[in-house]
Amino acid sequence: IVDIREGSPTYGQSIEVVLSASNFKQLFVPRGFAHGFIVLSDQALFSYKCDNFYNKPSEGQVNPLCANLKLDWGMNEADLILSDKDKNGPNLGDHISSGIHF
Repeated sequence: IVDIREGSPTYGQSIEVVLSASNFKQLFVPRGFAHGFIVLSDQALFSYKCDNFYNKPSEGQVNPLCANLKLDWGMNEADLILSDKDKNGPNLGDHISSGIHF
């Protein structure tokens, strides 16, 4: 989870949380924070809830491999399978200079 709120004192800072069947954790991600996930097991059931209906024009993303994020995905980056949308997403900070706002 990464703080992408422009002007926030914690802008760009992130936390990583492992959710598993054995630890029973859940996670709440408030507005203004980007989120992503990786499945580290052979299979997983992942579900999430949103606070509003899906609205494609309001959707934004940050490239999950952006060096500014300093994220440890728990595996070799070359082994990650990313969607085209994620691969082509802007780096953290690039959206500000391009006029894109989350």
